[in-house]
Amino acid sequence: MTESIPHTSPKTYPCPRCGTKTAWQDNKYKPFCSSQCKLIDLGAWANEDYTLPAETTPFSDEL
Repeated sequence: MTESIPHTSPKTYPCPRCGTKTAWQDNKYKPFCSSQCKLIDLGAWANEDYTLPAETTPFSDEL
């Protein structure tokens, strides 16, 4: 008796830059869909387009 292996489609995810559905397996630009999206995202970081929220705390002169 032979067992058939269920055919599963490759896992896909949206590119964080453009939203295009992309297969995860064998994608050398993970998590992006292409080198273009990867470079655009790198440029956004270099231009400081992304920021992290931070609380402002007064500096203390106490030592």
